[in-house]
Amino acid sequence: MLRIFNNDISNPDKFVITLELVPKRESGGLSTDTLINIAKDAFADGRVSAVSITDNPGGNPSLSPDVLGYEIFRHGMDVIVHFTCRDMNRAGMESRALQLARMGMKNILALTGDYSGKGFGGQGTPVFDFDSVILTKMLHKLNERLAASEDPDGFFTGCAVSPFKTTEAECEAQYRKLDRKIEAGASFIITQLGYDVDKFQELITRSSIKGITIPALASVYMLSPKAAKAMNRGKVPGVIVSDSLCNRIIKEWENSKQDGLHNAIERAARLAVILKGIGYKGIHIGGIHRSFKAVGAILDKMAIMEHNWQDYVEGFRTEDKNCFYIYRTSDSKKFDNAIESIISKDNLHTINETVVSSSKEPVTTIENLKENLLDHYPYLLLKQLHELFFNKSSSLSPVYKAFAEVIDKNNKAWILKMFIEDPSKRLLLSCKGCGDCGIQHIAFQCPESGCPKHTRNGACGGSRDGFCEVDKDKKCIWVRAFNRLKKSDKTENLSKEFVPPRMWELNNTSSWINFHLGRDHQKE
Repeated sequence: MLRIFNNDISNPDKFVITLELVPKRESGGLSTDTLINIAKDAFADGRVSAVSITDNPGGNPSLSPDVLGYEIFRHGMDVIVHFTCRDMNRAGMESRALQLARMGMKNILALTGDYSGKGFGGQGTPVFDFDSVILTKMLHKLNERLAASEDPDGFFTGCAVSPFKTTEAECEAQYRKLDRKIEAGASFIITQLGYDVDKFQELITRSSIKGITIPALASVYMLSPKAAKAMNRGKVPGVIVSDSLCNRIIKEWENSKQDGLHNAIERAARLAVILKGIGYKGIHIGGIHRSFKAVGAILDKMAIMEHNWQDYVEGFRTEDKNCFYIYRTSDSKKFDNAIESIISKDNLHTINETVVSSSKEPVTTIENLKENLLDHYPYLLLKQLHELFFNKSSSLSPVYKAFAEVIDKNNKAWILKMFIEDPSKRLLLSCKGCGDCGIQHIAFQCPESGCPKHTRNGACGGSRDGFCEVDKDKKCIWVRAFNRLKKSDKTENLSKEFVPPRMWELNNTSSWINFHLGRDHQKE
């Protein structure tokens, strides 16, 4: 069984190269053959540790990464299979995981996934029974079963993170969810795509300070004008391409495709050597659709450039002065020196002394008032009500439990639900009646009605400037959660602990009764 990627990424002296392949909406033909040939050429080249294969990117149907991956796997190239939560419920996902294990493909990139796109007859039903944290946990638990069945190789599960967020709330939500993914069993990280070196450094810095030791691969992309425009307009969730970079790429390709391709290869190689220089374990190359030649050219240029990587850093600094950074200083040289101190494993106090947090300008009084009315005051009210009625350590908890037992025994829970629970929760929370309430995990907001992906363990990577990937005129529910908690000086509660998946067997039952009788996910 191939374990090339696992072995390479575990080798302290190896800088790992992976390559992303994107299947199209056909089972065979030229585009599929092209991907197979790219993988074969990558294997023959010897510098690529694995190819990763996307899972219905954009939520649109395409050839399964499992079948394409297995064909590539049989040719000798190791494979990382993208595994999303969008299209299957938990039974389907577990079945798919067992299938992958049987096929020998155990490198998994666990993702919540883009929102559902269009298939036969229109838009597909978004499932999102799990989020990426729960999926990672499931794969970790499956490893125990594989070991018990004398399978020596378990799943090698990776996770994604998007450092390229512009607001404090988004940054914190991303990193807190990363913590949960690692706790759930993630063994490697692949970043989302961006071109801000300070944001790339931010992830390395935070990981060093937090003691995160799992390896991180940084995404590098061969940008064409078409791809740059789509990313610039937010068509690819979580990816950031600035206006200036987009315009530069369009101009580079105007004279000739050859000039444009040359500049794209040069840019990718420059970013790659910077990422190697600041401490990433490897790079994850995307945007390769026609042949392996461009990848080979990038790797060849890297070998020439890597000793002078500092010379290219300024070309990847953002011009957005309003972008939030957890660690940054106006003196870029000080910042680079501090990062180098961390990379060389010097004392961590260096970074704390020289690098400071930055944020956007304070909001206006009117905006503050609006935020208080929509977020802060409702949060305080719901928090007080929760402490009064749903705190199992309170002195009244046994009374509530006894009351719930009487109502449940006499089959009268529907009266409580219909006349008190449903009206009040619909008014305050737009409650969907799941019976397994998770509002306390998201600063007293409903994950079923408030988040199109129903995430209970942190934000997905698709938000942009604080707004939801799907409902673009609404703030991300996790951004609102952070803002609520920050105002109450409780940000440590954001994604504080692993939250189990929703219990569908409780759907349309009283969550109040379920809570006090220990039926929901909060059994303890």
